[in-house]
Amino acid sequence: MKVIICGAGQVGWQIARHLAGERNDVTVIDTNPELVRRASDLLDVQGVVGFASHPDVLDRAGARDCDLIIAATHSDEVNMVTCQVAQSVFGITRKIARLRAQTYMAPQYADLYRRDHLPIDVIISPEREVAEAALQRLLAPATFDTESFLSGAVQLLGIALDEDCPVLDTPLRQLNDLFPTLGAMVVGVRREGRLFAPEPGDQLFTGDQIYVFTLSHDINRTLEIFGKATKKQERITIIGGGIVGLGVARALEARSDRVRVKIIERDRRTAEAAADALERTIVLHGDGMSAEMLEEANVARADAVLAVTDDDKTNLLVSVRAKQVGCKMAISLVNDPTLVPLMAPLDIDAYINPRAITVSSILRHIRHGKVRGVYSIGDAEAEVIEAVVLSTSPIAGRAVREIEFPEGVLLGAIRKGDKVMKPAGDTKVEENDVIVLFALAHDIPEVERLLQVSIDFF
Repeated sequence: MKVIICGAGQVGWQIARHLAGERNDVTVIDTNPELVRRASDLLDVQGVVGFASHPDVLDRAGARDCDLIIAATHSDEVNMVTCQVAQSVFGITRKIARLRAQTYMAPQYADLYRRDHLPIDVIISPEREVAEAALQRLLAPATFDTESFLSGAVQLLGIALDEDCPVLDTPLRQLNDLFPTLGAMVVGVRREGRLFAPEPGDQLFTGDQIYVFTLSHDINRTLEIFGKATKKQERITIIGGGIVGLGVARALEARSDRVRVKIIERDRRTAEAAADALERTIVLHGDGMSAEMLEEANVARADAVLAVTDDDKTNLLVSVRAKQVGCKMAISLVNDPTLVPLMAPLDIDAYINPRAITVSSILRHIRHGKVRGVYSIGDAEAEVIEAVVLSTSPIAGRAVREIEFPEGVLLGAIRKGDKVMKPAGDTKVEENDVIVLFALAHDIPEVERLLQVSIDFF
């Protein structure tokens, strides 16, 4: 498939890295020659310097025979015009645009994106995606990462193990004997910075970060088995009242169980806009870095602090200060993946990576139609793939133990009709089953061969 990616920043880079690694013909466009040179030198892609919305630039990038264009520059307007030019001049059939300004997503303007108006097939809103991820972190406070699959019937939980974990030094195969009715499976372990798919004889140790698939009704039990207490969060303080903070506050206000929410926002105009948009949330105008402001907000008694300003360092420092004054949990938004290793030493409980979330959202829309969901883990280290089993797939009609999955791939859940289950060795995978797989990045091409799908749009 021939793909043009407009924007060679963090998101564009990761999408190019994914698609080029899976043998697609990828061209990257950016106005910054250094970013284009970096992509061309380090990835198997072509690079074009220029404005992505200019027809001559798209022509040089090969738009005349392009299958898919992804407009992910920093400008909403450039992304929108790029899609229009791609359709009107070159007839590109599939177009994805990243749009940040929430006014473009307002329901009353939905007709704007009809093919005869502004032809955008898929709109990615990073802020909405990040707000949803932040809400999931708050609702699963004992985890550092979480994502749902199979229409919410299965959860992926990222759990950091400490010395209180009761199953340390226990071979994973024994967990089935100890907890035979538990619908959970460890599919990934990050140890000393390296992520791997564990073998049945592997043990877990203090300091490991594990990824666990669990049936949703077993979430609390799973957390307890791995040493994490579950506690309802009733008082939440959000640092940053922009699009993400406002989105989380609105979602918390909409919940049936009452949650006390406060927002601290440095910019007066943004704080006033947030106060006008919210009903029960208390909005404070001030600097979240200020010890006096944190004291005024009574952060010491908060169940969680969510730092979602547009500055990584501010988010980290606010989280550290909040924990120091007594807050039970701190979640930090971090754009720079090189800062993630600082989370544990700084005692920050969880982080949100907007780049990984946006990349996952885009990948979800460029996979083949039988691949229903994709979630990117870490710095593109692995993916979780939800897919329908085709009759032509080599795995159809075979028991799980008979399928030759690569070492970095584990089958974590399967849905047969209306029944969702944790797979066993004798579980037979059949046509139209929906499966959820954990796959290390270098094993994804083999997964696609087994699923009989390819990187394609819808």
